[in-house]
Amino acid sequence: MIQVGNLSKSYGAQVIFDDIGFTVNSGERIGLVGRNGHGKTTLLKMITGEGKPDSGVIGVPNNYSIGYLSQHLRFTEDTVLKEGCLGLKPSDDGRDESYRVESILMGLGFPKEDFSRDPLELSGGYQVRLNLAKLLVSEPNLLLLDEPTNYLDIVSIRWLTRFLRSWKGELILITHDRDFMDSVTTHTMGIHRQKVRKIAGPTQKLYDQILMEEEVYEQTRINEEKKRKEVEQFINRFRAQATRASAVQSKIKALQKKERLEKMAGIKDLDFSFVPAAFTGKALLETKDVSFAFDPEGPPLISRLSLTIGKKDRIAVIGKNGRGKTTLLNLLAGELRSLDGSVVRHPQTKIAYFGQTNIERLDPAKTVEQEILDAHPEYSRKSARTICGIMMFEGDAALKKISVLSGGEKSRVLLGKLLVGPSNLLLLDEPTNHLDMESVDSLIEAIDAFDGAVMIVTHSERILKSVAERLIVFDDGRVSVFEGTYQDFLAKDGWKDGEDASVDRKQATEGRGNGGNRRDLRRIKAEIIDSRSRTLGRIQVRIAEVEEAITSLEDQMKRDTQGLVDASVKGAGETIRMLSKSMHEARGSIDALFDELERLTDELGEKTREFEQQLAELNEV
Repeated sequence: MIQVGNLSKSYGAQVIFDDIGFTVNSGERIGLVGRNGHGKTTLLKMITGEGKPDSGVIGVPNNYSIGYLSQHLRFTEDTVLKEGCLGLKPSDDGRDESYRVESILMGLGFPKEDFSRDPLELSGGYQVRLNLAKLLVSEPNLLLLDEPTNYLDIVSIRWLTRFLRSWKGELILITHDRDFMDSVTTHTMGIHRQKVRKIAGPTQKLYDQILMEEEVYEQTRINEEKKRKEVEQFINRFRAQATRASAVQSKIKALQKKERLEKMAGIKDLDFSFVPAAFTGKALLETKDVSFAFDPEGPPLISRLSLTIGKKDRIAVIGKNGRGKTTLLNLLAGELRSLDGSVVRHPQTKIAYFGQTNIERLDPAKTVEQEILDAHPEYSRKSARTICGIMMFEGDAALKKISVLSGGEKSRVLLGKLLVGPSNLLLLDEPTNHLDMESVDSLIEAIDAFDGAVMIVTHSERILKSVAERLIVFDDGRVSVFEGTYQDFLAKDGWKDGEDASVDRKQATEGRGNGGNRRDLRRIKAEIIDSRSRTLGRIQVRIAEVEEAITSLEDQMKRDTQGLVDASVKGAGETIRMLSKSMHEARGSIDALFDELERLTDELGEKTREFEQQLAELNEV
C-alpha cells in the first residue's frame, strides 16, 4: 500500500500539485488521467523516488517493490531471451522459468526467431517492448506504466489488456486510450486544478462527477455573488442613516466574514475541424494490384492490393507493427512508388498527411508559428496565430521553439499544419500517440465532422469502433480489404496472427519422444485448450454482462446528475430528493457490480494462470 500526503510541487510559477493526498490500496489498478502537462508522469517519478516533491511525504512499506517502465534503454545480454530473463526473480527450487519470459515476449509481439537476436539489433519500438517484458516478468508489488501502448500493435494491446486484468498486485496506468484504461483498471484518479481525485470506477464516472461539482460550484458562486451585490447595495443606500447604522454594521461584518467564491479559470480544450476541399468526382483515389517491397528480391510487404477510396469513406488500417501499414500510407501519399500496379489520384484530390515520423520533420530551431506559416507561405501571420490558438498555443506560446515542446505539443503542431490548407483525403498514421484523452476525443469529433475521406492507421480499438466503416487488414501474412466495421471484423474473421499470444506456444512435439508420444501430447494439449476456451469463455461472458450493466447504470446517473443540477437551480425540493435517492441506489448497484467485476477479473486471471501452467508443464514432458 502506498500513502501520499500533503504533496506539493511547482516549477517556477507553475503549480503542479497543491497539497494533494491519496492512497493506493491492496489490489487496486488505478488509471491516472489529466491533461498533458498537468503532472501525471511527474507523479509517477515521485513515487519511484526519481523525482522529489517540494513538500509532503510518499509512504512505501518495507520490502515493497515498485516497477516503472523506463524509456532508458540499456541491455547487457547478447540475446533477447537472456535479456528478458534478467527480470525473473530467483526461483527457490532452481526451476527454469524462462517459459514465462517466452510467453510474455510472444504476447508483446516477438516472433520466436527473435529470441536469439541481439537486443541492440531491434528497432526502438521493440527495444521498449523488451523493457516492458522484463518489467512484467519481474512481478513488482506496484506496477507503474506510462503510455505502454505507444509502441504496441493492436494484437499486443489485446494481449496486454488480458494480462493486466489478471494482475494481482497494484497498478497505476497512464494512457491516452480510454477504452484500454477502463478495461483493466478498478479505480480512476484524476489530476485536475492542481488537486487529485480518486474514485472507484471508470474514467467517465470521474469526469461526470467533476463536471457536476463544477456546475454546482459555479451556480452557487453566481447566486452568492448576486446576494453579495444586494447586501452591498443595502450598505451603500443606508450607510448615512443613523437609524440604520446598526443594521449596516451587521451587514458589513457578515460580508467581511463570508469567503468569496472565485470564478474558476477556464481549461481550454483542443477544438478544431479539418477544412474540406471541394470534390465533384466519385473516387478520390484508386489502387490496382499494388505491390511493394523494400527489397525487390524479398517477399513483398504489400501484394496485389486493389482499393477504391470514395469521397466520404472512413477506412482504418490495422495489423501488427512492421507489416506495411505506414508503407501503404506513404504509397498513397506519393512518398513511395509501388513496384507493380498503379495508384491513381483524381485531379481534384487534395491529401493532408499526418505521418508517424513527421514529428522528426519539425525544425527544432523554429517556433510553432513559423512551422504553421511554413505549411502555407501565403498565410498571414494573423491567420497563423489563429491556427496556433485553436491548437492551444495562445499568445506567447505560439513563439515557443519546437525544441522545447513535449511529444503531445509537437503532435498538435502537426495537426495544426493539416488545418492550414483544405483537403478532401486525410491520411492519419497513429495521430493519437502523444495526445491526452481530451484531445483524442476532439480528434474523433473532427474526423466525424469532416466532409471528406479519412484513412487512419491506429491501434486504438475505441477509435476503430468510433470511426471505421471499412478496414484494410494486415494479418496472417497478407493484406486484404474487409467491407465492414471493426466489430463486424471481430465477429466474422477475428485476428489470426497471434490472438492467443498470451499462451506459451512452445510446441509439445519439438524434439521430444517418439511419434506416439507426440500424438498423445497433441491430444492432451488440445483438451487443455478446449477446457480453457470453455472455462474462460463463461467468465468473459459474465464480465461483458456486468460491464454492460455498469454502463447502463452510469448512463442513468448521468441523466440524474443533469436533472439534479436543473432541480437545484429551480429549487425543486421533491425532485432533488427523488433524484438523490435514485443516484444513491444506482451508485450502490454500481459499487456492487464493480465488486463482482473485480472477483470475476481475479477468477479470470487465476484460471488463465492455471491453464498456462498446465501447458508449460506439458512442454516439459
